[in-house]
Amino acid sequence: MSEKTTNITLLVTSDVHGNIFPTTYRDREPAPLGLARVANLIKQIRQNKEHVLLLDNGDMIQGTPLTYHHAKYGAPKDNPMIRCMNELQYDAAVIGNHEFNYGISYLQAAIQSADFPYLCGNILDETKKEPVFGKPYKIQMVDGVKLAIVGVTTHFIPNWEDPNHIEGLAFEHVLESTRRWVKKVRDEEQPDVLVVAYHGGFERDLETGSPTESLTGENVGYEMCHSIEGIDVLVTGHQHRTLAEKVNGVTVIQPGSTGAFLGEVTIDVEQLHNKKKSVTTESKIHPITNDIDPDERLLTLVSSYEKETQEWLDQPIGKIDGDMIIHDAFETRLKETAFIEFINKVQMDAAAVDISSTALFHNASPGFPENITMRDIVSNYIYPNTLKVIEITGADMKQALELSATYFSLNEDAELEVSQSFLEPKPQHYNYDMWEGIDYTLDISREIGDRVQELSIKGKPVSADESYHVVMNNYRAAGGGDYVMFKGKPVVREITTDMTELIADYISQREVIEATCNHNWQVQK
Repeated sequence: MSEKTTNITLLVTSDVHGNIFPTTYRDREPAPLGLARVANLIKQIRQNKEHVLLLDNGDMIQGTPLTYHHAKYGAPKDNPMIRCMNELQYDAAVIGNHEFNYGISYLQAAIQSADFPYLCGNILDETKKEPVFGKPYKIQMVDGVKLAIVGVTTHFIPNWEDPNHIEGLAFEHVLESTRRWVKKVRDEEQPDVLVVAYHGGFERDLETGSPTESLTGENVGYEMCHSIEGIDVLVTGHQHRTLAEKVNGVTVIQPGSTGAFLGEVTIDVEQLHNKKKSVTTESKIHPITNDIDPDERLLTLVSSYEKETQEWLDQPIGKIDGDMIIHDAFETRLKETAFIEFINKVQMDAAAVDISSTALFHNASPGFPENITMRDIVSNYIYPNTLKVIEITGADMKQALELSATYFSLNEDAELEVSQSFLEPKPQHYNYDMWEGIDYTLDISREIGDRVQELSIKGKPVSADESYHVVMNNYRAAGGGDYVMFKGKPVVREITTDMTELIADYISQREVIEATCNHNWQVQK
């Protein structure tokens, strides 16, 4: 028998990545995404349920031309994402790895303008060893129920981020930090319900426990559920997956990305006669569709930001003489195209070196039309990357190419296809690199580790012991994407201008760009 049951609804967004408006910046067509559509659903749920909490799990303030334009040209204004979050009355938010992309000052300004607390217990002051951003946890009283939310962030950020953006910070291993804070909160606060909001994901299959990625420690959600006692709900993100399951009795939620989904966790707390409480939790995902109208109040709130962004995107930059359209993303990775060669040329020009590598970041990249605007540039180059020149050996180069070669596999009909490891648990097309300044063939019919053939520079075989200067984006130069052979290599030069600006400058200075392709590499089976 119970005296009373309190029903709490926890709504979760994660990895919204700057998407407010229900459209894509590439073509301005309606799309089933964006915080404005999510806002309408949040308001509907609040009308129908008594106790509703709203949490963001990180990667909110970066990711679209809107946020990029604000960071570069409109920073004195209130942050548009925080302005929307304040309007929606978020109860708390967690720091994501992409929160650092525009620098620590930009992040701190965003946090200071928030009407809600940011939670992060494992990003510490390097000297004081105390949490830097907001608080480690928040206690929320709901109709007599004591609910705790502990916030933590993937500690892998130093593997990707510009060192200038995280200077003075220490990133404690997220498992150690979570274990400590969960115990402290359980012992000292004695909450009825404990939620861990973790900007990170799962390293193993949720049912079988089989590894789904290299066990580097970037994602440790599965281990959290199995090795840390006292967690009722684990909110996850970072991987852009949609998950609503139970793992070892812990209710798990991960609500996708771009505001295309809203996560919901129902928490029922039953007050028993012996003064104990019984907690039951379930999770589910709400897909955002075009039938959900955007919240007009939210759109109006940031309309001036959007107007300035759209005007900036429509600025003409230059012209292409020839074909730089991406007609098929898979084919683009099989044999060199003028677009990929062009991106590598921009990198080599900016860095003053003869070897470069780049990737096609996503399968929706359209390439460049004849008349180029800023919209075309940001539609293709979607990350705020800078460049680094690092010194590597020929052995490092071959190892990196062999890793890229694992992108492909042969199906039962001996046809080339994308390997499952680049599709699950999330698509990682951006981890397949294409090089300029060297010649090579990837033979997928050969064993993994022996697929790189005919690797040469200017007609001479690449020597395993010889050193080479190569330009690549800062994510890859730090070893991102399991390119461990690059991690810790000597940095010869840093180019701190964003690639979008480098591309725009390169085109505008020349006005007309000839589409060329020297076909220095190929993939065969």
